[in-house]
Amino acid sequence: MNLLLVEDDVPLADALREGVLQHGWQVAHAGDAQAAKLLLADHAFTAVLLDLGLPGESGLALLRWMRTRYDATPVLVITARGQLSERIQGLEQGADDYLVKPFQFEELFARVR
Repeated sequence: MNLLLVEDDVPLADALREGVLQHGWQVAHAGDAQAAKLLLADHAFTAVLLDLGLPGESGLALLRWMRTRYDATPVLVITARGQLSERIQGLEQGADDYLVKPFQFEELFARVR
């Protein structure tokens, strides 16, 4: 699996990247939406792990950008925003799944699979 992790929290991104690598999957990291757009334009990913609270452009804006480009790459939102209305909004914007932080790696891997 080749994943794109879009997460601005560097320690969390490092931990997630390490966990994904230990699971035997490949992972690219983007710290903001602009970097993610560049990676999405140049590479094919199996799935995107997307934080919503990004600097500059939000994760939801990035998700909308992907979907307006007819990019069907599965997107798993990983965020601290756990209110029902926020989860519904993420799913309605085109997310395939929604996981609230903190979470266990086993659940993340199961959802990606």
